[in-house]
Amino acid sequence: MRVAVLGNPDSWYFHDLARAAGAQHKLVSLPFTAIRSEVAADGVRVRAEEHSLDDFEAVLVRTMPPGSLEQVVFRMDCLLQLEAAGGTILNPPRSLETAVDKFLTSAKLQAAGLPTPRTIVCQTWEEGLAAFAALGNHVVLKPIFGGEGRGLTKLDDEALAERAFKMLTQLGAVLYLQEFIPHGGRDLRLLVLGDRIWGMQRINPDDWRTNASRGARTEPFEVTSALGDLASRAAATVGAPFAGVDIVLNHSGEPQVLEVNAVPGWKALSRTLQVDIAAEVLEFTARQVAARQGTVR
Repeated sequence: MRVAVLGNPDSWYFHDLARAAGAQHKLVSLPFTAIRSEVAADGVRVRAEEHSLDDFEAVLVRTMPPGSLEQVVFRMDCLLQLEAAGGTILNPPRSLETAVDKFLTSAKLQAAGLPTPRTIVCQTWEEGLAAFAALGNHVVLKPIFGGEGRGLTKLDDEALAERAFKMLTQLGAVLYLQEFIPHGGRDLRLLVLGDRIWGMQRINPDDWRTNASRGARTEPFEVTSALGDLASRAAATVGAPFAGVDIVLNHSGEPQVLEVNAVPGWKALSRTLQVDIAAEVLEFTARQVAARQGTVR
């Protein structure tokens, strides 16, 4: 395959994919900011730098960079054009749009009957304080857009909560408040790729945020059929065949789906489980390409 990887060419993930590709596939790293399009009499063309994205069998999205509303919408529109023309995109554009939006993801998880923490989203600091009280005066304040634990704040003091809500609403932010589920510094990251699921436990006794990028220790986790089904359903809810599903167990040991990441990392999981996830991603992508082209692999 010729595969366009939308992301940073210096990232660990691009280098890991290139390693796994070897001489079998040709990978080209392209930044989202280089995407441009032409609407002509003979169709719509999407390009990046000197490349026509239509010439690639697949596009792997490895980042969702911040941008203005116009930039983000245009980038998604271009991916949708490529998909409509028969291209294989991992993950599909609609799943990227859903998963990057924490409110929309939470709403879809609830609509699908999946367990997820109680969440209140509002736009004024007064409503934020009311939500803070309704959620038991112990909440996690999250940016609607973002990942890897960036921008998360745990609040259990009303005065600090009021200060934070006033500052954010003055900046035009929406307040996304989720009840805090005590977890003792432990949670689960399940990686879904088609019908395969891998799991690891993340442990951070020094920080309630358990992201490996923030120093959490990781251990292999044997995924039970129940948790595997929950992760698969969560990924399907946002339409992502390749997803990282974060799960925490509440005080009763019942799982709660915190987030679904449609641009999931695998560095810590690959190291922890000694599994070549990059090779698995490329093999899955090849099967997706073959299926769209109507051939059997």
